[in-house]
This record gives sequence, C-alpha cells and structure tokens, in this order.
Amino acid sequence: MSRVALVTGGSRGIGMGIARKLAEEGFNLAINGVREESSARAALEELRSFGVRVEYLQGNIASAEDREAIVSGMIAKFGKIDVLINNAGVAPRTRNDVFDISEEDFDQLMDINMKGTFFLTQAIAKWMAELKRATPESEISIVNITSISSTVASSIRASYCMSKAALSMLSQVMAVKMAEFGIPVYEIRPGVIETDMIEKVREKYHEGVKNGMTLEPRMGFPEDIGKVVAALVRGDLPYSTGQVLVVDGGMTVARM
Repeated sequence: MSRVALVTGGSRGIGMGIARKLAEEGFNLAINGVREESSARAALEELRSFGVRVEYLQGNIASAEDREAIVSGMIAKFGKIDVLINNAGVAPRTRNDVFDISEEDFDQLMDINMKGTFFLTQAIAKWMAELKRATPESEISIVNITSISSTVASSIRASYCMSKAALSMLSQVMAVKMAEFGIPVYEIRPGVIETDMIEKVREKYHEGVKNGMTLEPRMGFPEDIGKVVAALVRGDLPYSTGQVLVVDGGMTVARM
C-alpha cells in the first residue's frame, strides 16, 4: 500500500517542491492550504500527473476548527498518515524594527507559524502513535521545515525569528516524545530559497549571493528541500531522530 504524506502549505513554494518530490517517490498526498481549491488546481493536477492520489484539505492551521477539519479529512480520505510535513508559515506582513512591531502583527504571525503548527502536530502525533501501535512495521515520521532564522537573528524580523526558534524546540521535544513509539522527528532549516515569500527582498538576496553570502554561488530552490525530505522519509538517514539538516548553501558556515 502506498504511503501517505500530509504537506501543509503544500501547493506553492517550498511546500510544492516537497510535494512534487514525494509524488515522484510514489507517495499519495494530502495538500493543505488556505486558498480555495480552484486556486490550487494547477498545482494539484501537476502532482496527480505522477500517478498518485492527491487530495486538497483547505484550512488555516491557525484556526482550531480548521485544524480539526484537516485531521478529520485525513482520516476520512486516507484512513492513515505516514508522514507529516510541517511546512506552512508566513513571513512578517511588514519588516519593522524590533522596537516597532505591533501586537497585532506579532499575534498573526505566531498564531500561524508557532501555535497552529504545534497544535496540528499534537493532534497528528497522537494519531500516529495509535497507528504505530497497530502496525509496528509502518514507516511513520515527522519533518518540520523551519529556517536558518531560528538561530540567525534579524532585528527587522524578530517575530519571524522567534517563531522559527520555537519550532526548532518543537522538533526536539517531539523527537523525545515520539521516540516512545519508534517514530523519528527531523528538522530542516532552509536558507534563502527562491519563492514568493522573498519577493520584496529578492534583489537584495541575489546581490548577497553575488557577494559571497553563500558558499555555493546560487539561491536555493524548493526542489533542494524536497530532495532532503525524500531522503529522510525513505529512511536514508537512519539512527538520526532529532537531527537538524541545514540546507542553506553554506550561508551559516562560520568564516574568518
């Protein structure tokens, strides 16, 4: 039986890069997004072209009601889950100095990036534990997509950095908890990736790459992250639960 993966924020950007690679690997997919399904149709059809089943579960993970619907949808449509990819997240609406961040902007970002991801993971992890008890041979795992911003500070993106740092700790505590059930948990920290999230600062990053910001002389692509996710869920990195994979072209390597 084909394995099933849920990819939050999976119809665009990094999420689509991950979903595309998992489809190539033969995974049936549940794609979560906030857009109407009609707006994501082209992405869904591309994924289905790999010959896998693809279902769309619309919902905002910041909403408790929507999270419940996502989990219920997984149960109704697939009856199981083998891989959870926590990818959904937002950038700050405006890049304000740490002194000027509004409480409204802070709450909006944290509700999606941190709170929503935590409580969706909590619900899915409980179900995963039950599935693993029932079928010990099943290959179940969780992969959290965070950011180098979990350790690289930016005073004009403070809330974003804080939310990603919180998700890094979520990865650690979930690795500890899920070890009870033989379920590995991993974290991937992308660097600067070519997506619409960096639209407002794309030229700045391109200039940075030209000036040696990264050791590999290019921006990252969603497919780079997809390949790393595929290696993890295939089990190509055994005995490695709780580990962090930094996919940033060498951007965060300390240099003299």
